[in-house]
Amino acid sequence: MDISIPTRQLFINGDWKTPILNKRIPIINPSTQLIIGDIPAATKEDVDAAVSAAKTALSRNKGADWASASGAVRARYLRAIAAKVTEKKPLLAKLEAIDSGKPLDEAAWDIDDVAGCFEFYADLAEKLDAKQKAPVSLPMDTFKSYVLREPIGVVGLITPWNYPLLMATWKVAPALAAGCAAILKPSELASLTCLELGEICKEVGLPPGVLNILTGLGPEAGAPLASHPDVDKIAFTGSSATGSKIMTAAAQLVKPVSLELGGKSPLIVFEDVDLDKAAEWAIFGCFWTNGQICSATSRLIVHESIATEFLNRMVKWIKNIKISDPLEEGCRLGPVVSEGQYDKILKFISNAKSEGATILTGGSRPEHLKKGFFVEPTIITDVTTSMQIWREEVFGPVLCVKTFSTEEEAIDLANDTIYGLGAAVISNDLERCERITKAFKAGIVWINCSQPCFTQAPWGGIKRSGFGRELGEWGLDNYLSVKQVTQYISNEPWGWYQPPAKL
Repeated sequence: MDISIPTRQLFINGDWKTPILNKRIPIINPSTQLIIGDIPAATKEDVDAAVSAAKTALSRNKGADWASASGAVRARYLRAIAAKVTEKKPLLAKLEAIDSGKPLDEAAWDIDDVAGCFEFYADLAEKLDAKQKAPVSLPMDTFKSYVLREPIGVVGLITPWNYPLLMATWKVAPALAAGCAAILKPSELASLTCLELGEICKEVGLPPGVLNILTGLGPEAGAPLASHPDVDKIAFTGSSATGSKIMTAAAQLVKPVSLELGGKSPLIVFEDVDLDKAAEWAIFGCFWTNGQICSATSRLIVHESIATEFLNRMVKWIKNIKISDPLEEGCRLGPVVSEGQYDKILKFISNAKSEGATILTGGSRPEHLKKGFFVEPTIITDVTTSMQIWREEVFGPVLCVKTFSTEEEAIDLANDTIYGLGAAVISNDLERCERITKAFKAGIVWINCSQPCFTQAPWGGIKRSGFGRELGEWGLDNYLSVKQVTQYISNEPWGWYQPPAKL
């Protein structure tokens, strides 16, 4: 399937701009390991230009063009973007699959979600108008009070490579709905579709500077954005280590941040389940998106009475997964995104073996694929809670397994992590599921499934998985500042001080 890779520049102030230092980064197709194009590499100078454009966009026409325009005005642009995304879905899905390695069917699903996310926040932008001047009930009838919800200002959005356009949209759509101006900095490992979003913004006539898109390396583009004095907020999705650095930089300016970071999520499977249904969810929860999911339920905690049969059933399911170039029909597992990730994943597997764990299935490159960053779906057993494979995020198609005998033991194992993004339980006993749900220390819980995500529901974690919530109305709140307005309405003087004597 031949596809032309667009050559783009940085998207600043509504137009394509060559990087000031004229640097570019090669694009490597993870399926073939061949260079298929390049993307612009922004530096601090380009960040300064983009931030200046965003500031101007907010102040243009005293804010009437964007920041203080009605939500209905902004909604029209968001719906126009959604329509263009849908129109370009075949191209965007193919670019996403080639760039990130995810199967084409997954990429197409992502693009549908992108359009849906813009539509959802268009609706919320319109509803925001009705929420302005919401009254506050006061205990004194001499005052009246109301609340204004205002855009927080210029926002920096730093996004990952596993869902390149979708994760960007989770931030861009609510930021624009709120009336902010944004600088999007996608991962250098998969930026093609984010650059195409710039072209879509041009086509729909989005006011210049409202959305700026800077591709480039983290230290050269992401770091200057996070520490820029004129950026009012940073929203970041990525590794916990980078999130900590961003939080440190933002703290110097007391700048708010929202962080969606790593995970090592548990999946508890009880003995009363349908083995095949549970096996498919366990596989989907860890191997979807080639295992590169922050919320992956990569720690399987299975009841000891069914463990052997359940794992045997899982292996049969895994042997049926088509591993191939992501553009091939029926592909369900493509390559991981880069050589660096490939080496890191294989190192995790090697370390697990050296620590005494057993590779039940997988653990290496598929025999039929001689090129590309492909890793077989891998299940690791005989794991102890002190092992690296149990404690650290792999971000690849690797599942580690422990067994349990009691509900309390399962909960202890599930919460035995520094992370707290997702957690799942599979059981036919819904009262037990309710107990487990309350016991999980995580921001997202799935019952009898793993990984479903809906634009309408909040997404985010606790502990070292970060803080703040994306999606739903909570996603919009990330980019709004609440202003209290209180008015004295009595005709009587306040009367606190003794008035001066009248002349």
